[in-house]
Amino acid sequence: MAYGPSYSIAEKDRARYMTKMLRGAKPADIPAEQPLRFEVMINLQTAHKLGLTIPQLVLFQTDKIIR
Repeated sequence: MAYGPSYSIAEKDRARYMTKMLRGAKPADIPAEQPLRFEVMINLQTAHKLGLTIPQLVLFQTDKIIR
């Protein structure tokens, strides 16, 4: 199980930062931003091998499930 920032949105943010730098902005002048979207990922194969049962309510709220 993992909880962290959305990778797809983080990639877009990095691309936006790189675009600003390539257009001449100094990295020190670009404000740092915190991620706004977080996601939960669960690997059901690993949970099964560890003998864990994930409740259905948690699975419904999970953003990405690895089967």
